[in-house]
Amino acid sequence: MIDKVGDEFKLLFIIVKKNLSRRVVKACKKAGAEGGTVIQGRGTGKHDTGSIFGVKVEPEKAVILCLIPDPIVDRVISKVNAAVRLDKPGTGIAFVVNSKSICGIAHLLEKDF
Repeated sequence: MIDKVGDEFKLLFIIVKKNLSRRVVKACKKAGAEGGTVIQGRGTGKHDTGSIFGVKVEPEKAVILCLIPDPIVDRVISKVNAAVRLDKPGTGIAFVVNSKSICGIAHLLEKDF
């Protein structure tokens, strides 16, 4: 069954350098998230410029997806920022997307936060 949840849950995207993914997941859990999904990727940003022998390098990235209850969004983002310093240029980015229909998290749908 797919539950319509309104704005009760948010999907947090965090994109960082690959070597920071463990710290991000640990910070999310410490802030109250129950887990996350790490996807490996490549990409560049304004601060990711470089080449080796004239060949452009695409830095390896980790994309961490974390579905979290709305009341703890600010706390999770704050812990992630403190853990990996997203406020420093070239470190990464985090953003939140609304979630309307969800299945597979029955244990979260019955919790009070």
